[in-house]
Amino acid sequence: MVYKIRTGISWRDLPERYGPWKTVYTRFRRYALDGVFTQALQQIQVHADAAGDIDWLVQIDSTIVRAHQHAAGTGRKGGRHRQDEPDDHVLGRSRGGLTTHLACDGKGRPLAILVTPGQRHDSVCARPLLERIRVPRTGTGQPRCRPDQVIADKAYSSRGFRAYLRQRGIAHVIPEKADQRRHRHKRGRCGGRPPGFDRETYRRRNVIERCFNRLKGFRGIATRYDKTATSYEAAVTLASFLLWARSV
Repeated sequence: MVYKIRTGISWRDLPERYGPWKTVYTRFRRYALDGVFTQALQQIQVHADAAGDIDWLVQIDSTIVRAHQHAAGTGRKGGRHRQDEPDDHVLGRSRGGLTTHLACDGKGRPLAILVTPGQRHDSVCARPLLERIRVPRTGTGQPRCRPDQVIADKAYSSRGFRAYLRQRGIAHVIPEKADQRRHRHKRGRCGGRPPGFDRETYRRRNVIERCFNRLKGFRGIATRYDKTATSYEAAVTLASFLLWARSV
């Protein structure tokens, strides 16, 4: 499975030393549908959190992943797929095909992943992405779901998202869009105060860009060859697990 996402080859082209390709593919699909990769990623995060190794200065961003022609053709008439699999398999209408949203810790390791159609705006996906952060405790207690602080670019600048972060008690560093600034100035006193912005902290946002670069070092991640969103998200989760394994 690792060889497949590292090289991006077809399942049928797996080297014979790995056994029958159908067996490997069937096992991958079963692991993907059962959430085995997600559980493995959570477990390695659990041990890192217990050792105090997670930097909870969380950064969020998205990247466009081009869908190969092999990823098309999932909407055949009479075809069946899981209930939680979207009808368009998150291929969407954008030139890229789909968008991978990522939340990483301050050391550039993935904490949560969300795959959406390419036309879906970043600000709409920010809340469900953060709600996917869930690091269980080694002993008793609720899983850790709340970052200390969130860094994001202007695409995530919205009053609704800022209000959501304040409601959860999460500090944030998000630059204000120019049109939002003009609108606030036009309203005068009714426009409210400008949102706080720490330039020094915002300079650390390049960490998530480096995280994307490491993930896209896997050819099967940089280009989507999987027909279903479930398989592609499982592949990203497996690659994220490997990044964690290298760092702990």
